[in-house]
Amino acid sequence: MVRRLSRGAIAAGLVWMASAGAVSAAPAMWEVRDRDSVVYLFGSMHVLRPDVRWRTRTFDRAYAAADRVWFETRADLPADQVRALVDRYGVDPDRSLTQKLSPTALATLRPVLDRDGVPLERVERLRPWAAAMMLSVAPMAREGGEAASGVDAATTRRARAAEKPIATFETFEQQLRVFAELPEQAELDYLDDVAREQLSPPRDGVALERAWLRGDMGRLGGRLADRMRVQRPALYDALLRRRNLAWADRLDAEMRQGGGTDLVVVGALHMAGDEGLPALMKARGYAVRRIQ
Repeated sequence: MVRRLSRGAIAAGLVWMASAGAVSAAPAMWEVRDRDSVVYLFGSMHVLRPDVRWRTRTFDRAYAAADRVWFETRADLPADQVRALVDRYGVDPDRSLTQKLSPTALATLRPVLDRDGVPLERVERLRPWAAAMMLSVAPMAREGGEAASGVDAATTRRARAAEKPIATFETFEQQLRVFAELPEQAELDYLDDVAREQLSPPRDGVALERAWLRGDMGRLGGRLADRMRVQRPALYDALLRRRNLAWADRLDAEMRQGGGTDLVVVGALHMAGDEGLPALMKARGYAVRRIQ
């Protein structure tokens, strides 16, 4: 069971913020425009409770106008492919997790596993980043959160049903390799950060859930993206900065071809700050305005 949970959690938890309860909301959204092209940027949550009502008229209008919808990666990859890739990049057959952890980090991790009823032995072969991902998603799962209700999966189903074209910035394998290619210390720092967060809830959780639903990018950027950039620069560079730059270059190339409308649905942190997608597209000379 824990093995299945870890695979699903890793696939679902590539952005580690949860959602709130049954409330209406207006998550942040931008319009990027030039003479003959429009791109709508929507900051998503990958894991949500089924009762979260996040869609708005503004989002639905953008979706209806879009000739194509972009995602970070496929949200409907077959389960057997997900399992194979997670096993390839998230498991270490040679060195156990406890061999990599310091005594202090192990002492922090143990009570989190005990709380969730997970014996340490059952995560021993996970790489630190994979263990961190599993832990980050567990509280969402306990509260009813699921990837199937997340923005990406729900919008993918909607687009598939309507036969609306879908594009992705990365393959799922490329996305896992972002984590797998982290320096080992960055992986260990990530796991330790997640474990400490779990030991002292609600440090940021509720505030960040509400911030996303309200579209409060100042709080999201300040509490997560900016803090990561200062405290965990290697993690920030790999997970946000380099990927944002690559995605902005891709969108720039698409807009230069001209004549279309696209909707981009990626994790909310990719929209935050002066290295988020809205700022990067503005720096490339496009007209950018917040529409929600």
